[in-house]
Amino acid sequence: MITGKQRAYLRKLGQALQPIIQIGKEGLSDTVITAIDEALEKREIIKVSILESAMLDTRDTCDNTAKRLLAEPVQAIGNRFVIYRKSSNEKYRKIELPRK
Repeated sequence: MITGKQRAYLRKLGQALQPIIQIGKEGLSDTVITAIDEALEKREIIKVSILESAMLDTRDTCDNTAKRLLAEPVQAIGNRFVIYRKSSNEKYRKIELPRK
């Protein structure tokens, strides 16, 4: 669980990101979950875009994705959301969260 201060820091980082994964009409399939999982492992924080054809609620999709991947939902606005998970591989760890 992250604090409000840490979430604010991650939101700031997320603003500069471009969505690297899109969720389409098939919704939150296992393939999409796997792609998000791999991206989180290498980048720690990612932005995901939901296409209109998906007909999904952004907040629910963000929360569901984070829960399935043991990640932290950072922000959900419009048709995009940002999630964070600390990489288990030392090689990919780049983000140092502020102290609680």
